[in-house]
Amino acid sequence: MNTVLEKKWFMIHTYSGYEKKVKTDLEQKIETLGMNEIVTKILVPEEHSVELRRGKKKVISRKLFPGYVMLQMVATREENENGINYSVDSDAWYVVRNTNGVTGFVGVGSDPIPMEDDEVENIFRVIGYSQENSEKEDAELVAVDFEIGDYVTIVSEGFDGQRGKVAEINLENRKVKVMVDMFGRLTPIEANITDVKKED
Repeated sequence: MNTVLEKKWFMIHTYSGYEKKVKTDLEQKIETLGMNEIVTKILVPEEHSVELRRGKKKVISRKLFPGYVMLQMVATREENENGINYSVDSDAWYVVRNTNGVTGFVGVGSDPIPMEDDEVENIFRVIGYSQENSEKEDAELVAVDFEIGDYVTIVSEGFDGQRGKVAEINLENRKVKVMVDMFGRLTPIEANITDVKKED
């Protein structure tokens, strides 16, 4: 049987509204108990968007998974004829499990199950979190009032006043693809989200 130590991300259930408190309490406990080598990161996944309110830009934070906190822990990867299993340090499990506001790990019974890597990457992409430098990247998303299929007018230079139908919205790059009738055929035009206005 092969056993390897790996850093994996896990989800823990918390009482809704306790996510930030759980993160702070856990960070303090881990620090005090010297478990930083075992529980390496704790994260409350949040999405940030910029909304215009009364003409002023306001950054709105929204929890991606209310009632959940992500944490990265060192787990033992065990490979045998039945497949791959992960087990976590029992002391760390006990500390996390007995933190105020935590109701348990996401898993089967009392066994925590690590998240899939692509699942973690997708969440990080949405919240603009980079594992490499563990810093929040500037991933402010712009709130848009149109959706795919809506008719819009482009107000950017070169295409000012062109009408078209929204085919694609890319919030990450702040771009929108609009199908515009040019010379009798539909042509996709990429514009900045801020250069597109929904038609009333």
